Amino acid sequence: MKPAFASFTRPVAVALCATGRAALNNNSAALPTGKRLQRSPGLHIILILVALFAHPAGAITLENVMQTTIENNPAIQEAKAGLEQAAGQRLVFRSIVWPDVELGVPAGLQYGHRAGESGVKGFGVGRGALDQTLFDVAVPHSLRRGDVGVLIAQQQLNVAVVEQLHAARLAFYSALYNRSLESIRKEQQQRLQENVATQKNRFESGLADRSAFGSASIQASELQPQIESARRAYLDAQLQLAQAMAINPAERTLPEPDGELEFVPKHLNLNSETAAALERRADVKLARLFVRAANQDERIIAAEYYPKMTGGFRGEWVPVTGIHRQGSTSRTQDFIGSEIRERAAYTWRVVDNGKVGGAVLRARSAREINELTCHKLEADIPRELSRIANYLSTTGERERSLAAATAAAEESARVIQENVASGLVSSFEYRITQNGFLETKSGLLEATYQHNLARAEWDRATGRYFQFSYDTAPAR
Repeated sequence: MKPAFASFTRPVAVALCATGRAALNNNSAALPTGKRLQRSPGLHIILILVALFAHPAGAITLENVMQTTIENNPAIQEAKAGLEQAAGQRLVFRSIVWPDVELGVPAGLQYGHRAGESGVKGFGVGRGALDQTLFDVAVPHSLRRGDVGVLIAQQQLNVAVVEQLHAARLAFYSALYNRSLESIRKEQQQRLQENVATQKNRFESGLADRSAFGSASIQASELQPQIESARRAYLDAQLQLAQAMAINPAERTLPEPDGELEFVPKHLNLNSETAAALERRADVKLARLFVRAANQDERIIAAEYYPKMTGGFRGEWVPVTGIHRQGSTSRTQDFIGSEIRERAAYTWRVVDNGKVGGAVLRARSAREINELTCHKLEADIPRELSRIANYLSTTGERERSLAAATAAAEESARVIQENVASGLVSSFEYRITQNGFLETKSGLLEATYQHNLARAEWDRATGRYFQFSYDTAPAR
């Protein structure tokens, strides 16, 4: 569950963009067979390069998934757009420092009769005003609040990037797992169907009864629902990948993950990793920024209690004389010539009817809520990392144990399969052996899958996604 932060002012969204270079995949092209073609040496070189760099059509690596997600994911794009919004909001906060300048040019026709004048006279007047804040306690807090707003938006983008990359990575692992699981079950089904054919031949030859043939058929058919379930889960993972990568399934084929799940041991230093996570996690930085922003909001509002001083100039440029001011009743009030007037204003709130005091209390409440949320998030990190570290250790031990058990079960299944055709062992023994091999092999795959999920959770919990790289496991 994501932490919720209180905000007194309008929420600001933004974030830093993590970029990288994606590896290029070359699709293989199959050449039709037929007549022998006369090829030039250059064509031979091209064919060799195609053979060297060919990949399955549509196959995509984890690095490609990460890069495409960063570039095209809608949630990340929305967070990037929020950076511009935060930059504009920062200009609003900084506007308190800069002077206000107004220019106007009233023009028109003057006509009528007053004090012996008559006729129509054209006129134009240039007017200008400049106001500058001389003293305001809110100025430094407003400047800092604008800067914090941009930092908040940057970290919000970072959080969005981490969430979307993590979801894409989990979907990638899920696709690899379910595809491998489907392959294991299909392989097992094929072996059981071979047993069905063997038992059928033995039954037709009178060497076995009908029950052996029936149990073998039932055993083979029991795997079909499991195969279909793994296939559906694989398609769901492909759809999740397409969603993370902003791929429209109606316009493009679903992404096909490249590779297989690998077990990569991980050695952890819990104390140093915990200290590093508190410094680099994007959500922790965002929580601290919300506290800073709420503190500046409170100070900006509280500045209303302090006096303010402003200065300014008013000027009017009159090209001709004898032009009446609007609302004047005598010649002494008319324009005589151009003039400039300076002014200074000093204000101080003496009585507060609750407008400022109530706003300060609301801002203080938002700041305290953000502080509590931040402290809770920081306190949860050591416990979360300890839990993930223990789970990584558990899945590692389980994988090593199941790897040895799978090797033994595979050897036993091979021996039983050689003896079942000659009738040295019963179909029941064959069924038990094959089921045991299936369970241990599926368990090994699941342990590897869970270990990869735990590694992904560790990278997320320690804030490593901006330094993320997929390490390929060494060959066993």
